[in-house]
Amino acid sequence: MTTPVRIQQSIRQLETKGLTHTQIARELGVSRTTVVKYATRDYSPVPPTGGTASRSLVAGEYARKADEWLEADRRMPRKQRHTARRVHERLVEECGFEGSYSSVQRWVKRWRQRHRGEAEGFSELEWAPGSAQVDFGQALAVVAGVERTVHFLVVSFPYSNMRYVAALPGETAECVCHGLNKVFSHAGMVPRVLVFDNATGVGHRRADGTVTQTRLFSLFCAHYGFETRFCNPYSGWEKGSTENAVGFLRRNLMVPTPSAEGWDRLTDAWLERCDEIARGVHYREDVPIRDLFETDLDHMLPLPPSMFDACDWRGVKADRTGTVTIDSNRYLAGPKWHSMRLMAGVRALRVELRSMDGEPIVTLECLCSISCCGFSHD
Repeated sequence: MTTPVRIQQSIRQLETKGLTHTQIARELGVSRTTVVKYATRDYSPVPPTGGTASRSLVAGEYARKADEWLEADRRMPRKQRHTARRVHERLVEECGFEGSYSSVQRWVKRWRQRHRGEAEGFSELEWAPGSAQVDFGQALAVVAGVERTVHFLVVSFPYSNMRYVAALPGETAECVCHGLNKVFSHAGMVPRVLVFDNATGVGHRRADGTVTQTRLFSLFCAHYGFETRFCNPYSGWEKGSTENAVGFLRRNLMVPTPSAEGWDRLTDAWLERCDEIARGVHYREDVPIRDLFETDLDHMLPLPPSMFDACDWRGVKADRTGTVTIDSNRYLAGPKWHSMRLMAGVRALRVELRSMDGEPIVTLECLCSISCCGFSHD
């Protein structure tokens, strides 16, 4: 069996760091013989031997013309650049070229490889252990006997490829905090850094690109002590791990349509399935994801003595029927409280109404089901 190129590269890289062949073999999980073979190998390219060198038909005046067209393309929008097919058509029509399309296609491919700039590729980001990315996805599920659109919060750990998910009725700050509470409690630790995509309700992105966090989420961050970062909305490569995790979890946890007695029950079931999936082998490191996640845990923060109560308290005014309006949803306190000022404690799954003196009135199911598509802009 051929040793993967990435293993060969790792052998050389570790050797340059001063590791012995035995240490490298143990680190990569390969035999010492394999390490010796690739540590001493000469990787210098050698010219091919045997056979007859192929001669490109795109040469001379044809090559000069094609080069002019492709060079000019570099100043044009991508959708207005020559394809290999268009280059062949123009060479035939304008220059009398008699060669095949495949010869032009090969020539164009080589030209683009030679002229490709560094900015046209992407380097894989290095993620430190203990850091995580957060994003939302949507799927249908049956919750308490009713088919609902579930906004599932995904927390992915790029270092280990560990993924956790929580089921929520919306994407508000209360929902984000509730979902993260569930994930932190299940993992038993808190990530040192959380990187958020824009599709979350925890902040407000201004026109200058800065982000102002909601008061509730700022308190949540202070309670757990983690650092928060937000992705550049135009830099998709920054959030590849979590976007892949959203699709992966939707395919593996939500097909067929899941069912549970409540939101938290659905979350608990999904978290258990995430642990089962983590017994599988990492797509690149050839070790169980759970083993790599242990390194993540070693770099994470301990849980504080108490869980954060993700409740946003607001002053509201009841109408003449004793009903209050919160986030465009109506909640009945009762006729007794008509036209009075009340306190509303808004959580992800419940709304608690109290008098201004702190007397409990009623606790109702939160009707939050609005999908937040991203940060609003000033």
